[in-house]
Amino acid sequence: MKPAEIFLSHSSRDRAFATRLAGLLDRHRLKVFYSRKSIRGAQQWHDEIGQALARCNWFLLILSPTAVSSEWVKRELVYALQSRRYRKHIAPLLLKPCKIDKLSWTLSGFQRIDFRRGFEDGARELLALWQIPYKRR
Repeated sequence: MKPAEIFLSHSSRDRAFATRLAGLLDRHRLKVFYSRKSIRGAQQWHDEIGQALARCNWFLLILSPTAVSSEWVKRELVYALQSRRYRKHIAPLLLKPCKIDKLSWTLSGFQRIDFRRGFEDGARELLALWQIPYKRR
């Protein structure tokens, strides 16, 4: 089933990858909450993030060493893990090797989508979750 809206959780240091991923999702006509694109100027960014978490029905987590050490990524993940709306709708995306247990001991039980082999391979695997064929630009 196609997601209504996807929350993209990431470290600010992984912004280049997150921007590329948000662009991919947009090209495939998927609505995505991506802080860089979705939060404007003087908005209360923490309120915007909270509203998006409450509204979205899929949670994508970009995993990297900087994400694992990010307080905000952990807060977003804890919310998603506790919310019924995200049950079976959390997809960890492995960007770089990291100690995922530092974010949550439960993550080891989640199927991860591996982007380390290449962006297109990871994108195909991600889109397959929703039975959406991968389209190049």
